[in-house]
Amino acid sequence: MAAPTTLSNGDVDRYMDQLMAENCKPLAEDEVKQLCDRAREILTEESNVQGVSCPVTVCGDIHGQFHDLLELFRIGGTCPDTN
Repeated sequence: MAAPTTLSNGDVDRYMDQLMAENCKPLAEDEVKQLCDRAREILTEESNVQGVSCPVTVCGDIHGQFHDLLELFRIGGTCPDTN
């Protein structure tokens, strides 16, 4: 397996320009992988990102709906038994 290559800001800009162009030419699979790896690098450096142990259940905002919260616990499990 080849060593990961770090994308420059110029590479990211070029990929974004390619995707946002009128004809929206798709990126090659290796370009998508590089872009995802770079996004992960950037996001993990953010101060508001917290590490969690896997597995994890992800849900959206329930807008204060108590019955929705109960349904999430019913499906995903209760705290502290699930992440």
